[in-house]
Amino acid sequence: MEIRAALAADQSEIEAVAAGAFEEETDGRIVRLLRALADSGALRVSLVAVAEGEIVGHVALSCSWVDARERLVDVLVLSPLSVRPDSQRAGIGTALIAAALAEAERLGAPAVFLEGGWDYYGSRGFSAATPLGFTAPSSRIPLPAFQVARLSAYEAWMTGAFVYCDAFWAHDAVGLRDPLLAQVEAHSGHAG
Repeated sequence: MEIRAALAADQSEIEAVAAGAFEEETDGRIVRLLRALADSGALRVSLVAVAEGEIVGHVALSCSWVDARERLVDVLVLSPLSVRPDSQRAGIGTALIAAALAEAERLGAPAVFLEGGWDYYGSRGFSAATPLGFTAPSSRIPLPAFQVARLSAYEAWMTGAFVYCDAFWAHDAVGLRDPLLAQVEAHSGHAG
């Protein structure tokens, strides 16, 4: 497997991988979010995992901010992370996360945020963000799901409210909605 920067010619394959991974239609919410991130200029990094000549995974890093007391801090968001369903549980997501964090470090980002499974991302460089001084942008994000990876450019004063770029709000890609939120909270024992 090879991880490389996405090319414009990869877009339809990336969208197919994302739709499959999120069990959505080919023009579903996640695909529309990917397009909006690119169209708005918020997309900073787009990486693909290629195996046997086919794209089997994708990860995006886009710009957002932390509203710190001193000033706004430019940070990145790792979302979405997509692995083709027939290629899941083979280490592709882990490799894409590692490559994305390395790119974020290379770009000088102080932190990378995401919403996701605490069991999965916690062993891949992320920690619960709230205990580290960050405020989630929505009460619909279960607390353990709001996560951050602090990188070498991070400084102790860079805490505060996390603010998504417009594309996440415009495509309702922040937090969970009921009934899924209620199910997650009941299953995990964690309320947002």
